[in-house]
Amino acid sequence: MPTRAWGMLLVLSVLWGGSFLFNRIAVAEIPTLTVVLSRVALASALLLIAARLTGVAMPADARGWRDHLVMGVLNNIIPFVLIVWGQRTIGAGLASIFNATTPIFGVIIAHLCTRDDKATPLKAAGIAAAFLGVAVLVGLDALAGLGDHLAADLACLAAAVSYGFSALWSRRFRGRPPIATAAGQLLCSTILLTPAVLLIDRPWTQPLPSAAAVAAVVALAALSTAVAYILFFRLTTLVGPTNTILVTFLIPPSAILLGIVVLGERPAPQHFVGVALIGLGLAAIDGRLFRRWRRAPERA
Repeated sequence: MPTRAWGMLLVLSVLWGGSFLFNRIAVAEIPTLTVVLSRVALASALLLIAARLTGVAMPADARGWRDHLVMGVLNNIIPFVLIVWGQRTIGAGLASIFNATTPIFGVIIAHLCTRDDKATPLKAAGIAAAFLGVAVLVGLDALAGLGDHLAADLACLAAAVSYGFSALWSRRFRGRPPIATAAGQLLCSTILLTPAVLLIDRPWTQPLPSAAAVAAVVALAALSTAVAYILFFRLTTLVGPTNTILVTFLIPPSAILLGIVVLGERPAPQHFVGVALIGLGLAAIDGRLFRRWRRAPERA
């Protein structure tokens, strides 16, 4: 991947890394489906306004909206609901480990369903090393509750599988403006979720949330959804969906770095080991350093 793509992945990891914290704050006071609907509805409104201001046209045919509808289900409704519901009982660290399995499922699905995105031994080794790095980085403490809440664990794992299938489906959006793609899938998600929220959560019967919970939802929508999806679909066009979902390996390091910079937290030795393993894994997936290393004896 080009260097600028790695930079965009890093920015995207910071935006999505914050979503686990925002989710944790929001679900403490707001029902799960209401959190997800608020997130996608506000983000879709922001993106539709941005599309209008920049002159980007939305799809004009039924096939285009069908693509957005399926993408909204796979990339928003299923994973958002499962992750937010799971985080009601499990911590952000364990949830981020489950989220880091997304590239594993993405590579398997792409290998089975495509002709031009097959897994290679080097890529498989890189994914294994990066996933191990995430586990080390987050720490054994996060794994202590593994299995205590099996339903929540399986929900977060199923969300990663859904993300893997959404990466495959996103291939059909190549060449389309990222703002239109992001706005379209979020608008479809909003339309599908609204009846469920009205019937199940009945938000008008719920107590008013605190300012902190409202701010968390706004941050989820504006930063971790609207801005993040513009970057995500830009990267999908630039380097392909399988490479783009590697961002899930970078989310835990970004979250820890934010804690160090913003909150003054001290890094532990495991953080350096975890980041090193993630870096080694991503270098193997990228392949350039290993190709140069192999060619060095030939040049000599």
